[in-house]
Order: sequence, then structure tokens, then C-alpha cells
Amino acid sequence: MKTVEANELQNHIESEVKIHGSIYKIRKMHGFAFVLLRTKRKVVQCIYSEEQAKFPLEELVEESCVIFTAQVVKEPRSKTGYELQLKEVEILSKPAEVSPIVINNKLVDTSIENLLNFRPITLRNEKQRAIFKIQEGITCGMREFLMRENFTEIHTPKIVYAGAEGGANIFKLDYFGKEAYLAQSPQFYKQMMVGVFERVFEIAPVFRAEKHDTARHLNEYTGVDLEMGYIESFEEIMEIETKMLQNVMRCLKERYVAELELLQVELPEMETIPKIKFREAKELIAKEYHRKIKDYEDFEPEEEKFLCELMKQKTGSEFVFVTHYPSKKRPFYAMECAENPDETESFDLLFRGLEITTGGQRIHSYEEQVKKMEKRGMNVELFESYLMMHKYGMPPHGGLGLGLERFTSKLLELENVRLSTLFPRDIHRLVP
Repeated sequence: MKTVEANELQNHIESEVKIHGSIYKIRKMHGFAFVLLRTKRKVVQCIYSEEQAKFPLEELVEESCVIFTAQVVKEPRSKTGYELQLKEVEILSKPAEVSPIVINNKLVDTSIENLLNFRPITLRNEKQRAIFKIQEGITCGMREFLMRENFTEIHTPKIVYAGAEGGANIFKLDYFGKEAYLAQSPQFYKQMMVGVFERVFEIAPVFRAEKHDTARHLNEYTGVDLEMGYIESFEEIMEIETKMLQNVMRCLKERYVAELELLQVELPEMETIPKIKFREAKELIAKEYHRKIKDYEDFEPEEEKFLCELMKQKTGSEFVFVTHYPSKKRPFYAMECAENPDETESFDLLFRGLEITTGGQRIHSYEEQVKKMEKRGMNVELFESYLMMHKYGMPPHGGLGLGLERFTSKLLELENVRLSTLFPRDIHRLVP
């Protein structure tokens, strides 16, 4: 008899089946016991009774890996409409020690430090693993949309000769006697590939050596990056992102209902996303919250929260595009506005009080790019391989980078971005 998947059980009512998984919880009652079996996606309720089972209950230990032989019977009181009456068990393994963390309650009641220190165990909790099934759905929705829009998926180097963003926040490493770095982003390469495929995307790790110790920062995160050519305006990139996120919501509603219900997730409505210029946003926040503007070049974290609150009140949207960031705060490849060189053809996407995306149009002219680099005092010769694409012709292009963990944490309303990261890497953590 083949083992069946948990999602196939409704097709086997009144039949005997084999099913494998880990024993999640044993609840002993008078004369019988509930045995919850954790399978790859569902927790299945099984019933142990001495009359039906051909083995003693004492053989079962929580977190043992087993193959049960059971009868699938109708049970209207169960959420699934059925339950499994246990008959036989094949024990594949038993835990060598009792888990130091209780994982089979609704919530793992421990500190975030313990939650992460014992990650291989705490991820087995039903709600903890649901976070990452939803994250799977997010990337699935993005990838499917981009493929339909004729983007080509690429895979770029993570060991590079120079940082795309510049500055000191890059990890250095010894590359066979040469100085190299972990990639801050796939920026240079995805721009190069616009000259090859016109539309490209990548979902891959990004490394930032920032010494931030906050609930919103990681030193390794997953970047969802896309770049597209032959654009007339950076607003085309904003339109693509809006449609991509709409597809994500559809994908989650259609395929991840169980996880959404388990975590009580309220997906945002997003028919359109409002937009506001950076300077106008700063002035609006100052006016509405009676705050003095301290920094005219960037947002403070509180200002991002305030802006999202205001836009939700005024438009009903939990998303907002902020456009035309100051040139001083954008990288050297950002295109400046023709009518005001102090501003860039760029944007950030804020969601529920946090910046989740940065994007914009890039400089595609060789002469303009070299001029801007020289104006910033950069050594142009060090970027010869990057400038090769400009030298031999590039279309108008632009793109964006979205932080997957940040987006996940805000979508699920988690208090810390580490909670939406399988094995976080921050300034304190290298294991597990």
C-alpha cells in the first residue's frame, strides 16, 4: 500500500491508508487519545483506541517520525470532515532528547532569541512554518507574473569586484589574493542583461555590512530585483510593480487559504497605489503631525509610518509610492530629472509604515554616466566593465529591488523582520 498525501485523504474516506509524518502532539483522554500528525503542509488528527490499534500508545513519542496505517472515517465535528483511526505504526525514528522548546501549542511561547537559537525545531510549529509557505506564495506570485510579462529569470554573481551602491557597507573577502566583496545587489548585472534580454529579474540573496541592530534590518536578505528596457518613464516600473503585487494577492487567496486563516492574515486591497513626491510628503507630514523637518534628503523611520497612516486615511491604501528622491541620496546610476537635476527619476514603495522597494530609471548614456561619476569624485577606470554596456549602446531602462523578508513581515504584521527569515543573519547571528 502506497502512502497518501494529507491533501488526498478526503478521497479515501472509509478506506485504509498509509500516511507518514511526525507526531506533533499526543493528547491522552479517558480510554483513547488524539494523535496529531504533522505532514508536509497539514496537521492531521488521528484517533488512538485500544480496540482499533494493534500497538500500545506508549510506543508513540512526540517528534517521532512514523508511518501510520489507518482507517479514514467521516467525522462532521472535525474541520476536515474526517479523522484517521489508527491501526498500525512503523516507527522510523525517535528523538534522542526532549525538545527544550514546546513547539506544539498555538504559539511558541519563548523569546525571539530562543525562537532563532532553536530554529530547526521552532520552525516545525504549525504557525511558524505557515509564514514561509506564505513567503513561497509571494515569490510564486511574483515569478509567475514576471514570466507572463516576458521577463527572463537570471542568476548573477554574488562575489564581485566592487559594490554597486558604494560606501562602507560591503563585506570584504580574500579572493585568491585579490580583494573582492559580497554583492550589495545585482544592480550592475541586471542592467547589463537588459542589453541582452530587455526584461530580466532575479530572486536571490543580497549582502549589506550595515551595523544596524533594529527590527527592520538584516545583513543578508532576499532581494526581488527586476530591470526593464525601452521605457519612456520610471512610472512604467511603478505600474509593473503594482500589477505584480496584485498578482501576489490573487495567488495567496487562491492557493494559500489555510495558511492565511491560520495566521489570521488580512490581505490589503490594492486596486491602485497612490503616489506623492518626496518633498511634498515631507511637508505633509510636518504639517499634519506638527513636526519640524530635520532631514530634507531622506525619511526618518517615524516619518514612513506617519506617511502611511495619512495615505490610508486619505486614500484607503496601505501602500504609497514616494517619488523624486533627492539626487544626493540616490546612487550614481540614478537618472536625474531634466527639469530639476537635484531630484531623480526614482521612487520608494512604502507599505504599512516601512519602505519595501527602491526603484527608478537609470542613466543609459555613456557620456552622462561618466560625467556624473566624475562629478561625484569616483574613479571611472574602476567601473570599466560596468560602463562597457553604456559605451556600446543601451536603451532607456530602469528597475527596482524589493526586500522579500520586509514585505513578508509587513504583510503578516510581524514585529521583527527576523521572524520572516528562515535563518537570519544580523550583526549578532551566524548560527544556526
